[in-house]
This record gives sequence, structure tokens and C-alpha cells, in this order.
Amino acid sequence: MATELNWDKGKQMTLSAPSIESSEHGLPAVRTERRLSFRDFLLRYPVFLLAFGPPIFRPHSTYAGFDTSQAHFDIWSIFQVGWLFAISARAIIRLGFAQQVVIPRQIRSVLKYFFFLGLLFTMSVAYSPGRAVSAEFSFIYFLSFICIVEFLVDAHQNPPDWLQCIFRLRLIMTVLLALVLIFLIIKPDLVMSYVEGAGIRLLGGGIASMGILGPVIAIVSGYSFLYSLEPRGRSAFFLLVGMAATFATQARGAEIALLLVLALLVFQWTTKNRRSLHLLLAACMAFILLAGAFAATIGADQIWKKFNRGLDTESFLTASGRTIYWRDVIVYSVSHPQGMGYIAGIRRQHFGIYAGVLQADLNGVGGTDNSYMQALSDAGWLSLGVYLILLGKTLSFGWRFARKKARDIDADERRVWHALRCAILMFLYCLVAQMDGSNFVTPLHQEYYTQNILIMLILGASSEMLFRERFRISLQSSRF
Repeated sequence: MATELNWDKGKQMTLSAPSIESSEHGLPAVRTERRLSFRDFLLRYPVFLLAFGPPIFRPHSTYAGFDTSQAHFDIWSIFQVGWLFAISARAIIRLGFAQQVVIPRQIRSVLKYFFFLGLLFTMSVAYSPGRAVSAEFSFIYFLSFICIVEFLVDAHQNPPDWLQCIFRLRLIMTVLLALVLIFLIIKPDLVMSYVEGAGIRLLGGGIASMGILGPVIAIVSGYSFLYSLEPRGRSAFFLLVGMAATFATQARGAEIALLLVLALLVFQWTTKNRRSLHLLLAACMAFILLAGAFAATIGADQIWKKFNRGLDTESFLTASGRTIYWRDVIVYSVSHPQGMGYIAGIRRQHFGIYAGVLQADLNGVGGTDNSYMQALSDAGWLSLGVYLILLGKTLSFGWRFARKKARDIDADERRVWHALRCAILMFLYCLVAQMDGSNFVTPLHQEYYTQNILIMLILGASSEMLFRERFRISLQSSRF
């Protein structure tokens, strides 16, 4: 009979009867269930449905001129909340019937910060200029939290195929990208915009956020290509699709974040052997030579104008005025350390250059164009600190197992290891990209759900590897 390892808060480990089969070496093996179809996967793990958004078939200009710090309802907002409520209601029911489990201390710590951050947002309702909006978003925050907890409890009892979770997330993003392209043909103003100097920007509108679709597709495909997790022709195709989708946004934040993550991925891959490192150095030299030749032909001035979207030097250095806005948020928070009130507070304020004509558009978006500044404005310095700790602890816990060498893990565990490393790369993208967008910390946005799903995958896969590590230790100690 196979053995299962359990551990309690006092770090005492016991061996009890079986739910996970053992490999021929005596180590726990990943369950060898058949690969679920896309439909069956979403039915089995409906939390991934949140990655769809879902799409909202309305332009951002719908709320132009309205005070969005106050409640406004339409059919699409009701559909969004109903979508989340149905998924969370299922999660609550499954939690009620779940067997009692002891989640590892590291994961409990992250979940406590997650919960405490929600409490801070809820407490800010008391001084929010739009209490209805703040209360509604606080409720939505905890519904999302429940979905994450249910998945982790379920994964602790019955681990999923973590690598399949990564590829299913890419498939969801690919489906949404196809939907954006369809609307680009039939109703282009819903998914694209024209900005003087930047040209046409394919942002996705209410259908999907291209700033998260393209990078997720590109990172998963790039990782799969280098580590041969699927046919290389397929992964190369999706890598190009993801990169093209990202650059179509004309958003420097997304472009820079994606290039940084892909560079990190390639660097990690080259550490496997010296031949890979030599190939990387040769490619870098070739790129430098080609870039120099291209700059000499086109002209450095033209390249600079294209990169900074035709902005003047001051606008470029202030990130199109964003740094002025962030400075005003910080100055306000010095004298009001409790913040402005969850979501509604920042929508009521008029800071920096956004006090002008862009305020209506910003109200529609509802953010500070920076998720860290958004957390600061929502519930003050304490909420920003908790948010940073939450992100840091998630990354630290995942990196502890992701940094293991391939030779130090068995073949069964390698799928979990690959899934964890890929999820961390996508999570790193989110950490960088949210410097240029507030939606990563604002519910009902695709970036928010995607980042939460990545946190969920990192915690779950890390827990699986922690389980295996402790299992091996217990077996070794029992032999003496």
C-alpha cells in the first residue's frame, strides 16, 4: 500500500494511508490521470474561467463624463459579478464538503496576507467617497479569494497535472486573442484606438487585455520551445503570435517587461551547458551588429522617435505624465496614511495632468496606471506594505523549489518543476508590467484574475514539491 505524508502546525510528520501512488523508487508520483479535454478541465477547475474576464462588449467611453466613484450598473457589470459569484458559490460548496487538510505553513502565511489585505480594503469603506463602490469591490475581492483557497485545498488532496494547467491558461489566452481579432474586423473601435505619435494601438478594449494575452502566450511558448515540452513548431508559432500581440499594443511597459522575462528565460536555459552559452553569446553579438547596421541605415533620430512614440523629452522622462500622478498620490498619502478608499477614492481625486481632459477616460479605467500606487491609494501605506509582502512571499516560496537543478528531481516531479518555473516567469512579468498599469490589483479586470491564478499555481506547485521533499526525508530517516 502506498504511503502519504502529512504534517501539522508543529512540523510533526506522520505517515498515513494512501492517496498518492509511489514510484518504483519509493517516492510519491504525480497521479497519472488522462489529460482532460479543454471543456472537462474548465469543469474540473472552474477558477480558470476567471481568466476569461469575462469579455465585456462595450467601449471604454461608456462611463465618460460619469463619476465612477459612485455605483453605475449595466447588463455587463451584472454578468461579470454573476460569473464570479457562480464560480465562488461552487468553491464554497466544495470547501464545505472537503476533507480537513493542513495546508503547509508557507502557503497559510501567504493566504493570511491575502485575507488581511482584503480586510484593509473593506475597512476603507468607512472613509471612501463612494462607499457602495468600495463595498462592492471588497465583496468581489473575497469571492476571488475563496476560489483560490478552494483550488489549493483541492490540489492538496488531489494534485492536478500542473503542466496542463499552464498550457490550458495559454489556450484561454489564445481563444481571447482570436476573439479580439474577430472584433478587429467587425467592430474595430471596440478593441483598438489611435493615439497621435503612437499610431494604432490594439489594446483589446473590454473584450480582453492584450497586455496580458500576448505575454502569457509568448512566455509559455518560449519556455516550451527551449525545454521541448511540446512540438517545437507549435511552440515557435505561438511564441511569434504572443510577441506580435504584445508589440501591437504599442505599450512600452508590456514590451519591456516581456523582453526582460524572455531574456531571463534564455539566460536560465543557457546555464544548462557551455554550448548553449556560446550560442547565446554569438546571438547577442549578431544582434548588436545588425542593430548597429540598422541604426546607421535608418538613423538614430528616427528610431528614438519611434520608441518614445513621438513624445517630447519631458513627456518621455515622466512616462507620459504618470510619474507626476504617482508623486501626487504619494504626497497625498503622507498626510492621509490611511489612503483614499478602495477603488472609489482614486476615481474621485484629480491629480497632476489627469485633472484635465483625460480624467473622464481615467475614471473609466479607474486607476493610477500603477498597481503599487493603486494599492497605496486604496488603503494607505499599510495596504501597500501588505501587498508587497504578499507578492514577495509568493515569489520566495516558489523560487525555493524552482531553483533546483533538473538532475536533483525525478522524472515524475519534473512536470511540476517545469510548471512552477514557467508560472514564476509569468509572475515576474506581472511584477514588472504592473508598474505601468493598475488593473493587476483591481478586481473585474483580466490582469487581476491572471495574477491571482499565477499566485495560486505557484503556491500549489510549490506545495506539491514541498510534499515530495518531506516525503523523501521521512523515508530516509525511517531507514535508520
